[in-house]
Amino acid sequence: MTLRLVITGTDTGVGKTVFAAALTDALSGSYWKPVQSGLEDATDSETVRRLGQIAPDRILSEAYRLTTPASPHLSAKLDGVTILRHDLSLPDTDAPLVIEGAGGLMVPLTDRTLFADVFARWRIPVVLCARTGLGTINHTLLSLEALRARSIPIVGVAFIGDEQPDTQATIASLGPARVLGRLPRLEPLTPDALRQAFRANFDIDAFREAPV
Repeated sequence: MTLRLVITGTDTGVGKTVFAAALTDALSGSYWKPVQSGLEDATDSETVRRLGQIAPDRILSEAYRLTTPASPHLSAKLDGVTILRHDLSLPDTDAPLVIEGAGGLMVPLTDRTLFADVFARWRIPVVLCARTGLGTINHTLLSLEALRARSIPIVGVAFIGDEQPDTQATIASLGPARVLGRLPRLEPLTPDALRQAFRANFDIDAFREAPV
């Protein structure tokens, strides 16, 4: 069966798009962002293509492209668009598929549906991206609880940021959760630097293992 992974975050801006770019590259996979909110700057698909140096035919088209950089339920309202759950059916691909959500698990997709509800319907293993800074223990533990409450399989936690050994160990213990690795902040953030950092800090085989 073709490997499929959902990348979500504990919050907006934790770095999951950068992580998704590195993972898609490492897996020689395809990338799909079901819902893109905000079109003025580079979209997440464009960022993944550039940073991961992903071939254009492996960047799958979004189901919805919404103008305003806001929660999808609000952005859709402002655009006069109705988001339909059946439009978020998983695309067919022969390559490993990396799927990126929007923000965190509890981001509203519609007035009645959260992204976590969609992930629960898919039952695809989830990689939870978490920052290493202040507040991450609370956000990460709550996100893990939300995943387990919906019986969503968890691959593990990918940390992003400066090393914080106590914070990372606490999350691993209290989660409890498998720590997949830590992606440091990169300055400058270039495709080569990202590829090298990912391969130095993550074991790609861990993403293929059964969720715990």
